[in-house]
Amino acid sequence: MPLHFPGHSKKKEESAQTALTKLNSWFPTTKNPVIISAPMYLIANGTLAAEVSKAGGIGFVAAGFDFRPGSSQLTTLSSELSLARQALGLSDRPLTPLPAIGVGFILTHTISVPHFVDTVLPILIEHSPQAVWLFANDPDFEAAHSSDEGPAAKGTAKQIIEALHAAGFVVFFQVGTVKDARKAVADGADVIVAQGIDAGGHQVAKGSGIVSLVPEMRDMIDREFAGREVVVVAAGGVADGRGVVGALGLGAEGVVLGTRFIVATEAATPEFRRKLILETNDGGLNTVKSQFHDQINSTTIWHNVYDGRAVRGASYDDHAAGLPFEENHKKFKEAASSGDNSRTVTWAGTAVGLVKDQKPAGDIVRELREQAKERIKKIQVFAA
Repeated sequence: MPLHFPGHSKKKEESAQTALTKLNSWFPTTKNPVIISAPMYLIANGTLAAEVSKAGGIGFVAAGFDFRPGSSQLTTLSSELSLARQALGLSDRPLTPLPAIGVGFILTHTISVPHFVDTVLPILIEHSPQAVWLFANDPDFEAAHSSDEGPAAKGTAKQIIEALHAAGFVVFFQVGTVKDARKAVADGADVIVAQGIDAGGHQVAKGSGIVSLVPEMRDMIDREFAGREVVVVAAGGVADGRGVVGALGLGAEGVVLGTRFIVATEAATPEFRRKLILETNDGGLNTVKSQFHDQINSTTIWHNVYDGRAVRGASYDDHAAGLPFEENHKKFKEAASSGDNSRTVTWAGTAVGLVKDQKPAGDIVRELREQAKERIKKIQVFAA
């Protein structure tokens, strides 16, 4: 079972200093500043998460969105958590929890979410990661099944969080607006992942960058949920130690990186995507945030309040030039069948231009930490 479940009965007079070290108390192996690798679907595997954990960060395994009985995604999750245990040297200690390891789930597959407690929870209990990351519940499903009276309906975010808490897990919830953060905290989330629109991959279609999002979110939580132990971590647009320091300065207590870890040695990233990430510069110009990426991929699980940021490619350029979707999609499929990756969607954030080398995930974590510490020293000199 997980070791560190965040209780909700601490005294209100707990000091701000203690609150700033909450991630360290929940995840004792972490080192400050706390670096978190994002649960990127088809990229973030058990080995990557383990190496991040070993280096003093929090590593997340991406579990996907299909929680139906017999789902291949759940079979893969179990295998990846076994690999994480192997990488951490815990294969012969099955009852020992996985330190600073979490699992990320997408909640938009409406027919899957009612199965979460029955199919996912047993896997989590068996393998004992320490945290669960939830994202992107379908607002229509939530509206239809949530109630302020009585127990939460099966499959709602609140019901899932309650079940995870009962089993002892720390719950991260990824949001992109203050409104969504308010609901996530009300539903019981322990850690709010404040995702700004500079992030790669899926996110809210209408949002803001972390410069304004993190402080407003922090203020709202402190004002409206006084006494609750809620941590805010920042995600989106960070790829080096300078970004880490900036996020901490905004009020975050940990920093999530995705794009930087796409090219980690252990990541399950195809070579053509690694090459594209390393060669892409000027991320504000050469990445695009759009629902078009899911349309061209024929992905149907995302509600229209979400979109995603990816490297600008041939398919999007044709779309922007006015090529009819049917013709564009035909070219997309023909390219894929011939092994031409030029029209493939590669998710990446605006910080992609800062990603210039591949290295082990543990080295990335240590490098980010040292860069951040050096930057903090320089800031102290400037402020003296």
